[in-house]
Amino acid sequence: MQFGDLLCARRKELGLNQAELAARMTALGHPVSNQAVSKWENGSTLPNARQFLALCELLEIDDIRGYFTGGGEGLLRGLDAAGRAKAMEYIQLLRWSGRYSLPRPAAHGEEKLVPFRSLPLYAIGVSAGTGQFLDGEDYEMVEVGPEVPEGANFGVRVAGDSMEPRFHNGQTVWVRQQRSLMTGEIGIFLYDGSAYLKQLVARQDRLALHSLNPAYEDILISPELPLRVLGKVLEK
Repeated sequence: MQFGDLLCARRKELGLNQAELAARMTALGHPVSNQAVSKWENGSTLPNARQFLALCELLEIDDIRGYFTGGGEGLLRGLDAAGRAKAMEYIQLLRWSGRYSLPRPAAHGEEKLVPFRSLPLYAIGVSAGTGQFLDGEDYEMVEVGPEVPEGANFGVRVAGDSMEPRFHNGQTVWVRQQRSLMTGEIGIFLYDGSAYLKQLVARQDRLALHSLNPAYEDILISPELPLRVLGKVLEK
């Protein structure tokens, strides 16, 4: 597709007519008529550099090279407006995290930004005692900084004392989502309708969920009931 065809298609995708697009260009400080927009779309003329950048802003074209050239870097091509918004939201989170930014020396007097990222924190406590169901919908997004281990995907609050003295009631633990663990590792498990913070151990001919607090017995895993690993607990 030619430049004009792509411009026309994107304008219509956003539900704008040529006059409305021209009015928005004018409001941005680039006065043009709807006739000018028509000429851009039919290929008679091309916008200048400043007009082009304003068009991309108004038409929400973030991946400019990919959109207009169809090159291999056009990662947002094929996504609708909601999909592009989600992709750009994730890109912004990567920027804010500070973990993927190119190094840049701070200017004199410039305040250093504290890197952060947003992770889901589950409000229903993972049981470190009798077991509570981990509701996949009941969570809040919280901003966390470098105190949270890299690789963590979500956090949960501990309920109970069966993992004392290492983990305490009310403590937030941070978890990397994964489907399997090695024996001896501590993770979040879903078993028989309840979620647990436990250590995975081998006992004779079966696996068990082990409590660090000796006052609690191991939970032996029955072959009839599936054990689901929700993730591995990460510690700094």
